[in-house]
Amino acid sequence: MNKFIEQTKSWIASFVIQHNLCPFAKKPFVQDTIRYVVYEGEDWEELGLVVQKELEYLEKTPKNTTETTIIIIPTALSDFNDYLDYLAFANRLIFALRLDGVVQIASFHPDYQFAETAHSDVTNLTNRSPFPLLHLLREESIEEALEHYDEPESIPERNMETMRRLYE
Repeated sequence: MNKFIEQTKSWIASFVIQHNLCPFAKKPFVQDTIRYVVYEGEDWEELGLVVQKELEYLEKTPKNTTETTIIIIPTALSDFNDYLDYLAFANRLIFALRLDGVVQIASFHPDYQFAETAHSDVTNLTNRSPFPLLHLLREESIEEALEHYDEPESIPERNMETMRRLYE
Protein backbone atom coordinates (compact mmCIF):
# COMPACT_ATOMS: atom_id res chain seq x y z
CA MET A 1 0.00 0.00 0.00
CA ASN A 2 1.15 3.53 -0.75
CA LYS A 3 2.87 5.25 2.23
CA PHE A 4 0.66 8.33 1.88
CA ILE A 5 -2.48 6.20 2.08
CA GLU A 6 -1.09 4.35 5.10
CA GLN A 7 -0.36 7.62 6.91
CA THR A 8 -3.78 9.00 6.05
CA LYS A 9 -5.53 5.86 7.27
CA SER A 10 -3.50 5.94 10.46
CA TRP A 11 -4.49 9.59 11.04
CA ILE A 12 -8.16 8.76 10.46
CA ALA A 13 -8.05 5.86 12.91
CA SER A 14 -5.87 7.37 15.62
CA PHE A 15 -7.13 10.94 15.49
CA VAL A 16 -10.43 11.43 13.68
CA ILE A 17 -12.13 8.25 14.88
CA GLN A 18 -10.38 7.93 18.23
CA HIS A 19 -11.45 11.44 19.23
CA ASN A 20 -14.82 11.13 17.48
CA LEU A 21 -14.18 14.31 15.49
CA CYS A 22 -16.47 13.03 12.78
CA PRO A 23 -19.16 10.77 14.19
CA PHE A 24 -19.78 9.47 10.67
CA ALA A 25 -16.21 8.44 9.84
CA LYS A 26 -16.01 5.09 11.58
CA LYS A 27 -18.59 3.21 9.53
CA PRO A 28 -17.08 3.76 6.05
CA PHE A 29 -13.59 3.33 7.50
CA VAL A 30 -14.42 -0.05 9.05
CA GLN A 31 -16.46 -1.12 6.02
CA ASP A 32 -13.57 -0.11 3.75
CA THR A 33 -15.78 2.02 1.52
CA ILE A 34 -13.41 4.99 1.47
CA ARG A 35 -11.53 5.38 -1.79
CA TYR A 36 -8.03 6.82 -1.40
CA VAL A 37 -6.43 8.53 -4.38
CA VAL A 38 -2.92 9.97 -4.25
CA TYR A 39 -1.84 12.80 -6.55
CA GLU A 40 1.94 13.21 -6.29
CA GLY A 41 2.30 15.91 -8.93
CA GLU A 42 2.30 19.66 -8.52
CA ASP A 43 0.31 20.79 -11.56
CA TRP A 44 -3.04 22.29 -10.61
CA GLU A 45 -4.62 21.43 -13.96
CA GLU A 46 -3.60 17.77 -13.64
CA LEU A 47 -4.97 17.74 -10.11
CA GLY A 48 -8.18 19.23 -11.52
CA LEU A 49 -8.46 16.24 -13.85
CA VAL A 50 -8.00 13.91 -10.86
CA VAL A 51 -10.72 15.76 -8.93
CA GLN A 52 -13.05 15.64 -11.95
CA LYS A 53 -12.41 11.91 -12.45
CA GLU A 54 -13.17 11.22 -8.78
CA LEU A 55 -16.33 13.33 -8.81
CA GLU A 56 -17.54 11.40 -11.85
CA TYR A 57 -16.51 8.11 -10.21
CA LEU A 58 -18.59 8.90 -7.12
CA GLU A 59 -21.53 9.94 -9.27
CA LYS A 60 -21.69 6.56 -11.04
CA THR A 61 -20.50 4.21 -8.29
CA PRO A 62 -22.94 2.80 -5.73
CA LYS A 63 -22.27 4.14 -2.25
CA ASN A 64 -22.13 0.65 -0.76
CA THR A 65 -19.04 0.15 -2.96
CA THR A 66 -17.49 3.60 -2.41
CA GLU A 67 -19.05 5.87 0.19
CA THR A 68 -16.54 8.67 -0.15
CA THR A 69 -13.21 9.59 -1.74
CA ILE A 70 -10.18 11.19 -0.13
CA ILE A 71 -7.71 12.77 -2.52
CA ILE A 72 -4.30 12.93 -0.88
CA ILE A 73 -1.99 15.66 -2.19
CA PRO A 74 1.44 15.18 -0.55
CA THR A 75 3.61 17.19 -2.96
CA ALA A 76 1.48 20.20 -3.85
CA LEU A 77 -0.58 22.85 -2.10
CA SER A 78 1.67 22.91 0.97
CA ASP A 79 0.95 26.64 1.35
CA PHE A 80 -2.42 26.94 3.07
CA ASN A 81 -3.45 30.00 1.03
CA ASP A 82 -2.68 28.14 -2.21
CA TYR A 83 -4.73 25.25 -0.85
CA LEU A 84 -7.68 27.57 -0.16
CA ASP A 85 -7.43 28.94 -3.70
CA TYR A 86 -7.44 25.41 -5.05
CA LEU A 87 -10.37 24.45 -2.84
CA ALA A 88 -12.35 27.34 -4.34
CA PHE A 89 -11.47 26.03 -7.81
CA ALA A 90 -12.52 22.49 -6.87
CA ASN A 91 -15.85 23.80 -5.58
CA ARG A 92 -16.39 25.66 -8.87
CA LEU A 93 -15.65 22.37 -10.65
CA ILE A 94 -18.42 20.69 -8.66
CA PHE A 95 -20.78 23.43 -9.80
CA ALA A 96 -19.60 23.22 -13.43
CA LEU A 97 -20.20 19.46 -13.43
CA ARG A 98 -23.70 20.07 -12.04
CA LEU A 99 -22.84 18.10 -8.90
CA ASP A 100 -23.66 20.84 -6.41
CA GLY A 101 -26.14 19.32 -4.00
CA VAL A 102 -24.69 15.88 -4.84
CA VAL A 103 -21.07 16.10 -3.66
CA GLN A 104 -19.30 18.49 -1.31
CA ILE A 105 -15.72 18.84 -0.18
CA ALA A 106 -14.49 18.65 3.39
CA SER A 107 -11.09 20.29 3.61
CA PHE A 108 -8.05 19.25 5.62
CA HIS A 109 -4.51 20.61 5.56
CA PRO A 110 -1.39 20.36 7.77
CA ASP A 111 -1.58 24.14 8.40
CA TYR A 112 -5.37 24.47 8.54
CA GLN A 113 -6.45 27.71 10.14
CA PHE A 114 -9.99 28.84 10.72
CA ALA A 115 -10.74 32.48 9.95
CA GLU A 116 -10.12 34.77 12.89
CA THR A 117 -7.97 32.27 14.81
CA ALA A 118 -4.25 32.37 15.47
CA HIS A 119 -2.21 29.70 13.68
CA SER A 120 -1.37 28.20 17.09
CA ASP A 121 -5.02 27.98 18.22
CA VAL A 122 -5.65 24.34 19.14
CA THR A 123 -9.11 24.41 17.57
CA ASN A 124 -7.42 24.42 14.16
CA LEU A 125 -6.29 20.86 14.89
CA THR A 126 -9.78 19.58 14.06
CA ASN A 127 -8.98 20.10 10.37
CA ARG A 128 -5.25 19.48 10.35
CA SER A 129 -4.13 16.39 8.49
CA PRO A 130 -0.79 14.85 7.55
CA PHE A 131 -1.14 16.11 3.95
CA PRO A 132 -3.44 18.44 2.04
CA LEU A 133 -6.64 16.46 1.49
CA LEU A 134 -9.82 16.94 -0.50
CA HIS A 135 -12.50 14.74 1.03
CA LEU A 136 -15.32 14.26 -1.48
CA LEU A 137 -18.54 13.51 0.37
CA ARG A 138 -21.89 12.45 -1.00
CA GLU A 139 -24.49 14.91 0.28
CA GLU A 140 -27.06 12.11 0.39
CA SER A 141 -24.85 10.21 2.82
CA ILE A 142 -24.38 13.28 4.99
CA GLU A 143 -28.13 13.84 5.14
CA GLU A 144 -28.74 10.18 6.05
CA ALA A 145 -26.11 10.29 8.78
CA LEU A 146 -27.50 13.51 10.21
CA GLU A 147 -30.96 11.95 10.54
CA HIS A 148 -29.53 9.67 13.22
CA TYR A 149 -27.49 12.25 15.10
CA ASP A 150 -28.89 14.56 17.75
CA GLU A 151 -27.85 18.18 17.42
CA PRO A 152 -25.47 17.90 14.45
CA GLU A 153 -24.92 21.65 14.61
CA SER A 154 -23.03 21.04 17.87
CA ILE A 155 -20.33 18.91 16.20
CA PRO A 156 -17.88 21.76 15.42
CA GLU A 157 -18.08 23.23 18.92
CA ARG A 158 -17.75 19.79 20.50
CA ASN A 159 -14.67 19.14 18.37
CA MET A 160 -13.13 22.44 19.42
CA GLU A 161 -13.76 21.60 23.07
CA THR A 162 -12.13 18.20 22.54
CA MET A 163 -9.02 19.88 21.12
CA ARG A 164 -8.90 22.35 24.01
CA ARG A 165 -9.21 19.51 26.53
CA LEU A 166 -6.48 17.47 24.82
CA TYR A 167 -3.95 20.17 23.99
CA GLU A 168 -4.32 23.14 26.31
